[in-house]
Amino acid sequence: GLIMGIGLGTGYLSPVKTLMLWFADRKGLATGLAVAGFGAAKAIASPIMQSMLANLGEGGIYKMFLILAVVYFVMMFIGHLLLAKPAGWHEPQKKEKGAGALDTIKANPAVFIGIWVMFYLNITCGLALISQEKMIIKCIGLAGFAGILSSCTAIFNAGGRLFFSAWADTLKSRNTIYKLIFIISIVSTGLVLVTNAVKNQGQSPLCVVLVIILLFVVNAGYGGGFSNVPTLLSDQYGMGSISALHGITLSAWGFAGLTGNQMANWIVQHFGQEIEVGGNMVNPVGYQTVLYVTLALYIVSLLVSMFLVLPSEAGEKCDGH
Repeated sequence: GLIMGIGLGTGYLSPVKTLMLWFADRKGLATGLAVAGFGAAKAIASPIMQSMLANLGEGGIYKMFLILAVVYFVMMFIGHLLLAKPAGWHEPQKKEKGAGALDTIKANPAVFIGIWVMFYLNITCGLALISQEKMIIKCIGLAGFAGILSSCTAIFNAGGRLFFSAWADTLKSRNTIYKLIFIISIVSTGLVLVTNAVKNQGQSPLCVVLVIILLFVVNAGYGGGFSNVPTLLSDQYGMGSISALHGITLSAWGFAGLTGNQMANWIVQHFGQEIEVGGNMVNPVGYQTVLYVTLALYIVSLLVSMFLVLPSEAGEKCDGH
């Protein structure tokens, strides 16, 4: 687990920086494809692994890991041979100004803190809702479609990574894409709360549609917020130490993983009570309360994006060219 964790982080950061160097004019699209692939890998690998576990017989786990080790080694070895920086790129050395991640952050610490906070809050909100996703779907009377809808939300999660990143390439400031993500999330969450769509167990078609739209929007915003981090950092601080900056920022993802699900579970356990809907025990008031909390966090994220993550000249000074 330790070795795979280190490999996952390294294997995630290095290609992202390389793509941004090669496709400087379309950094968002390039990194969006990579990060979307990061999300889609689960959809591709999980059924393959489940199939191997079911069909390899005794010692299936051992055989599965052996097969995956060979396949991944071949793919990653070929990948590392192809992974190269553009010939004209000058990699800043530690002794050069802006080469160190901490020195780069010091150039504009408020902006970095703002990026970290809004990234953390967006992931926390996304995980809080995603962790209750299937129960919310059952709560509005669509238990029979829970699997299909969950697959659809996963598609929106991966699609949001690509769509919002590519869209950001067309905007003057990449921070604008975060404002749009937060505004869309606030509006969709607010509509569900105003109509009591979850609390009323989706008693009208409109309520059902609003809840489904909310799940799609939050998943897309979760993915989009994830994929735009490296390009936003590069615009603010330049490419000199982008991998280190990206790695530090991804710590927000780790902390959100520790707080998002747990926060939602705690709220559901302490607010409202379970009732039976279509043969399933659900807690509509609990899920509604989770939405009140995520709405507040989205509003805080929007304020951070508007007033803390301001344009920086550091990127121009530290771009390594």
